[in-house]
Amino acid sequence: MPETKTKAKKSSRKKSDALAEHGISDELALELMRDMLLYRRFEEKAEEGYAIGKIGGFCHLHIGQEAGAAGSIKPLRDDDYVMSAYREHTQALAKGVHPNAVMAELYGRKDGSSGGKGGSMHIFDADCRFMGGHGIVGGQVPLATGIAWKIKYRGEETVSLVFMGDAAVNQGGFHEALNMAAVWNLPAIYVVENNEYGMGTAFSRVSRTDMSTKAVPYGIPSHTVDGQDVLACYAFFRDLADKVRHGAGPQFVDLQTYRFRGHSMSDPVSGTYRSVEEVLQAKEERDPIALLRDTLMEAGVLDQETLEEMDAEARQVSLDAADFAEASPPPGPEALYANVWAEINPNGRLFFDRRPESEEAS
Repeated sequence: MPETKTKAKKSSRKKSDALAEHGISDELALELMRDMLLYRRFEEKAEEGYAIGKIGGFCHLHIGQEAGAAGSIKPLRDDDYVMSAYREHTQALAKGVHPNAVMAELYGRKDGSSGGKGGSMHIFDADCRFMGGHGIVGGQVPLATGIAWKIKYRGEETVSLVFMGDAAVNQGGFHEALNMAAVWNLPAIYVVENNEYGMGTAFSRVSRTDMSTKAVPYGIPSHTVDGQDVLACYAFFRDLADKVRHGAGPQFVDLQTYRFRGHSMSDPVSGTYRSVEEVLQAKEERDPIALLRDTLMEAGVLDQETLEEMDAEARQVSLDAADFAEASPPPGPEALYANVWAEINPNGRLFFDRRPESEEAS
């Protein structure tokens, strides 16, 4: 457990100044630590469940990227919207979806957040305004833009924040959505979780331009944030969300981060596209939990005993979630017909199967 052991780190500034610099209280900093520990332990439990066959299908872990989830979502209001791609378990937790519901969805069980019919890539909870993970690369970007349009149309003071991977910025829907958001001055925040790789391809191999320039053609302000520094993330998104809420228009964020696991559970940790040494160096130098731990301990805000208590709590919540998922029944046959709608328009449909319209409507 390297993230729960104190290790001396060199720094160009006093870490005790970090909280004051970002306007973050001791209590809030400890909450961020508690949140990230939960995300890490939850994902490790999901990793275990997948390895022993309890979780099927695809499973994309967020280990290493916890600061981005905690730092960007915690500053939001309950009525703000969040939408994401398929690496979204921790983001759902950050938006308030219960760990039991998330784990049960991973297990494909009835008590899952999507009734067990969505699985890992499709966590959804409208009550929390977490509007789903989406498996189609970039497919969530136009949808989140539509939510932002709804916000403006109704005169609400909420924001629509959408996460995407770095590969999504080369999809057509991304560019169309940003153009519309700029024209209509929508309250949207587009966040690229720039972990340097789109599946197994380095971003530099698929783009001649830097990530931070992707929104330039549309006149949308672009920002770059250290996605491994949860204090910097929180302070940045706290201020940005407030500006967007009060009319600043759409914003683009290059959230620079790194994943410590493979693209998915079917991908080796380092894969064939990055070296083992690269991954080990990132874990050693850029672990967001370790970075916050060292900062808080040096500032006298956190001690080893408290850290271990928080870690034990995170492990217990994750274990309880797995037990809940295991005990939850699978969805029954009736679930096949739930939330499925079909309507026949007698004036507009052509019946190419040659069945009489009266028979089709009966």
